[in-house]
Amino acid sequence: MTQRALDSSGEQTPGPPRPTMIDAGAELDPVHPMEPPPPRRPDGLSTAEVAERVARGEVNDVPVRSSRSVTEIVRANVFTRFNLIIGVLWVIMLFVAPIQDSLFGFVIVANTGIGIIQEWRAKKTLDSLAVIGEAKPTVRRDGVAAEISTSEIVLGDLVELGPGDKVVVDGTVSEADSLEIDESLLTGEADPVIKRAGDPVMSGSFVVAGGGAFTATKVGREAYAAQLAEEASRFTLVHSELRSGISTILKYVTWMMVPTAIGLIISQLVVKDNNFKESVARTVGGIVPMIPEGLVLLTSVAFAIGVVRLGRKQCLVQELPAIEGLARVDVVCLDKTGTLTEGGMDVTEVRPLNGSDEAYVTRVLRTFGSSDPRPNASLQAIIDAYPAAGGDALPVGSGDDALRAAGGDAESWTVTDAMPFSSARKYSGAAFTEADGTDSVWLLGAPDVLLSEGDATLTEIEQLNEQGLRVLLLARAEGELDAPGAAAGAAPTALVVLEQRLRPDAGDTLAYFADQNVATKVISGDNAVSVGAVAGKLGLAGAENTLDARRLPTDPDEMATAMEENAVFGRVTPQQKRDMVAALQSRGHTVAMTGDGVNDVLALKDADIGVSMGSGSEATRAVAQIVLLNNSFATLPSVVAEGRRVIGNITRVATLFLTKTVYSVLLAILVVCFQVEYPFLPRHLTLLSTLTIGVPAFFLALAPNKERAQPHFVRRVMRYAIPSGVIAAAATFATYLVARRHYSGEGVLEAETSAATLTLFLVSMWVLAIIARPYTWWRVGLVAAMGLGFLIVLVVPWLQDFFALKLVGAPMPWTAVGIAVAAAALLEFTWRWVGRRFGM
Repeated sequence: MTQRALDSSGEQTPGPPRPTMIDAGAELDPVHPMEPPPPRRPDGLSTAEVAERVARGEVNDVPVRSSRSVTEIVRANVFTRFNLIIGVLWVIMLFVAPIQDSLFGFVIVANTGIGIIQEWRAKKTLDSLAVIGEAKPTVRRDGVAAEISTSEIVLGDLVELGPGDKVVVDGTVSEADSLEIDESLLTGEADPVIKRAGDPVMSGSFVVAGGGAFTATKVGREAYAAQLAEEASRFTLVHSELRSGISTILKYVTWMMVPTAIGLIISQLVVKDNNFKESVARTVGGIVPMIPEGLVLLTSVAFAIGVVRLGRKQCLVQELPAIEGLARVDVVCLDKTGTLTEGGMDVTEVRPLNGSDEAYVTRVLRTFGSSDPRPNASLQAIIDAYPAAGGDALPVGSGDDALRAAGGDAESWTVTDAMPFSSARKYSGAAFTEADGTDSVWLLGAPDVLLSEGDATLTEIEQLNEQGLRVLLLARAEGELDAPGAAAGAAPTALVVLEQRLRPDAGDTLAYFADQNVATKVISGDNAVSVGAVAGKLGLAGAENTLDARRLPTDPDEMATAMEENAVFGRVTPQQKRDMVAALQSRGHTVAMTGDGVNDVLALKDADIGVSMGSGSEATRAVAQIVLLNNSFATLPSVVAEGRRVIGNITRVATLFLTKTVYSVLLAILVVCFQVEYPFLPRHLTLLSTLTIGVPAFFLALAPNKERAQPHFVRRVMRYAIPSGVIAAAATFATYLVARRHYSGEGVLEAETSAATLTLFLVSMWVLAIIARPYTWWRVGLVAAMGLGFLIVLVVPWLQDFFALKLVGAPMPWTAVGIAVAAAALLEFTWRWVGRRFGM
C-alpha cells in the first residue's frame, strides 16, 4: 500500500485517494466512554470471523452521500414558492382563457424539467468522481494486509495506519510506532496527540507521524464520523453571495408583489366593469411577469453545468458554491511539493563532511532507508539511490567489499530504534547497531535546523539552495534518539543533495494567476531560498522576495504586512500556515489554499477555499471544497474560469429578469392609479419574456466570461435593473395612453395592446443588447434572432391571431417605435452614468 508521508522538509508525497466522510469544518468535543481494550490480534481476524460479523450486520455499511438524491433534486426543483404561485395561476387560466394565455405554465414545466435533468447530470458526475476518490484502507486479515473498501470493514478488524491516513472507524490502538494523531477536526485542538497501545482513536482524526494499527470497536452508524456524515452532504451550501443575493432579491420581490397583485385584482374586477374572464386573464397577465422564477432555475443550471464541465477535467467540486468562491479569490497560497513540483525526487550528489568516509556514509544511508516501512519522498529517493545490498543499481564505491572495509558485513547492521519525520521537528532519526557492535544514532533532515546558526556548512548549502536543489543533512547524534534536544550538538556527517521534478504546466498556471491579478504565495516547509529558486524557474513574479518563517512576526498585523510584501515563505510550520491565512483574511483578502498533506489541513480548513490534490492525504480531502483528482495544479485556472463564468453571467442575466419584475410591478401600479384596463394578456408577456429574457438568458448564462468576480451582487444588479425597469414601464405606459387617445371603435383594446407590446419589446431588446456586450458574432446573432422572431409573429397571420398582436395603421406603430427609441437613448445614458458613478 502506498502511504501518505511527510518528507524531510515539511512537504508531502502522493498516495491513494480517500473519501471524505464528515463535515470537517465543525469544531466538536466528542466524548467516548472508555472501553476495555480488545485482545491483541497481530494477524487480524480470520476469514471465518469476518463472515460471522458480516452475517450479524457488524459492518461499516454507512452510505457515503456525495450529492442529493434524485427525490431531493425533484422536490427542490418542483416544490418552490414561485412554482406554487404560478401553478395556481396556470390552473385558473386553463379554465378562463384560451390555451395561448396559459403558455407561461408550459414554460415553467419545461424550465423545471431542464433544472432537474441538469442537476441529475451533475449528481451522476459527482457520484462517479466520489467513487474514484474512495478510500482503500489497509486491513490485516489472516496475517495478510490488503486494501479493502471502507464499507467492508467489520467490527474487530485490524486496520493499519500510516502518515496521512484517516481513521475511518472508531477503535483502540493495537500497535504504535511513534504514532501521532491529529484530532483537530473533532476537538479543535491543533496539537497532535501521541497514541500508545490501548489508547482510543476516533473516526475523523488522522495520522501526522509514525504508524501502527488499531482494532475497530465501532463501525457503521455507531462510529463518530458516521454520525456526522449522515447530517452532511456535498451539496450542503456554504456561504454563497450569489445564492444569498438572489434569495434577498426574491424576498423583496415577494413583498412588492403581494400588495401590487391585490391592487391589480381589485382594479380589474371591481373598478372596471369588464368581462369576468377577460379581467381574470389580464390580472394574471399582470401578476405572472412580476415573478423572476427563471433566475433561480438558471442559477442552479449554471452551477450544475459547471460541476459537469469540471468533472470532465477530473475536478471534484464537493460544495457547489466553491466554484463561485474560487472565482472571488485574490490570493492563492500554494504548497510547493505536489503543486509546483512533482512528488518524486532524485539524489544527485552525496557530499561527505568533516573527512567522513564515503563508503561508511553510504552504509548509513542504506540502513537509514530500511528504518522506515513507510518512506517519504526524500527517504524514497535515498532508497532508490542506495538500494539493499545485492541490487543491480549500486552506486559507485558502495559495493560489499567497500562496505566491509568501512565497517563489516553488508547485512550485519541492525536498526534498533526509529523516529518518523515530524513537520514540527523538520527531521527524522534512526538508531543502529553496527557490524562491530557499536551503537550509533543518526538524524536526517533540514540543515538549518540541525546546524547551529553561523556554521560554515550553511554557506555551502545556501549555494545549493539558490540553484533550486533540496539539501538534507545527515548528522550523528550523541544522546538517545528520543531524548529532548537530540539534535543539539549533532555532528554533521554528509549532505544529501536532491533534485525536485518541476511540474511542466506549473509555469503557465502561475502566469494565468498573475494575468488575472491574483497574488500567489508559495508556502513551504523547505528552505526559503530553495523554494524561491524553484518558483523563480517557473516565472513567479516576486520569487526573489523570500522569507524564512522562523523570522515571521507573530503579531497578526505585522504578519499580514509581511505576507503582502513577500511571495515565498520557507520553514513554515503547520500552525504558521493557519496563521498566515488568517493574517491575509484580516486584510480583506479572499484566500485559497492548496495542499496535499496533513501539514496543510489546518490552513485548508480555515481558508475561504481549500483545494486538495486527489493523491493527497485523506485528511486534506476531508476539509477541501475542491479536489483535483488528476493531481494537476493546471486545473485550477479552469475552476476559476468556471466560477467567473457563473458569477459574471448570472449577474448579467439577473438584470434581465429583474428589469422585467420592476416594469411589471410599475405597470400594475400605474394601471391601478389611472383606473384603466391592464394592457397585456399572459400570452403577450410570455412572448416577450421568451424572446427578450428566457432564450437569450440561457445562452448568455453559459457563455465564456473572464470578468473578475466582484462583491455586492444585489447592489450591482439593482443599480441597473431599477432604472431600466422604470424606463421600460414609463415608455410602455406612455405608448398605451397615447394609443387609447388615438384609437376608437371596436377592437381598440387589442390595437392599444399591440402598440404597447411593440414599445415594451423594443425597449427590452435594447436592455438585452446592452447586456450582451461586448459583442461577438454569436451574441449579435442571438439578439438578431430574437428580433427576427418577434417580426415573424407580427407578419404571419396565424401567429398574429394566436398572440392577439396586430399593428393597426401606421401613425401609432411609428409613434410606439419613436417612444422606444427615446427610451433606448435614455437607457444608454443611464447605464453609462451608473457605470461611471459606481463602476461596472
